[in-house]
Amino acid sequence: MWKGTCRFYAIATVFGELFNVLVRKAKRRPARARTAVLSWRDAYPTVETSAAVMVNATDLASDHGLTIWDSVVLAASAEAECRLLLSEDLQDGFTWRGVTVTNPFAPAVHPLLAVLLKTTER
Repeated sequence: MWKGTCRFYAIATVFGELFNVLVRKAKRRPARARTAVLSWRDAYPTVETSAAVMVNATDLASDHGLTIWDSVVLAASAEAECRLLLSEDLQDGFTWRGVTVTNPFAPAVHPLLAVLLKTTER
């Protein structure tokens, strides 16, 4: 059983993606999308996109064929010492610098995610 500290982070770069999805796909007004982004920013510690994160992201993109923006999210997750990254876009099970990608919508739930979900239900 996992007995670590449960921490959730927001990656700064993802705020732009969230805003874009809310405005373009969900058809929200930009002001409402901004409010949603700010609520996520206020709810979770934010991992900034530093120069080190960007350099590591370029390594990921060139070595593994990921897009630069997916690479930034994964590199920032590693910088924050995350163990699990929830993503439906990246390859489920891909691990880099201790961070394992898991699709939260996959039929089989990653064991660590299952523990985290149980922990948050209490």
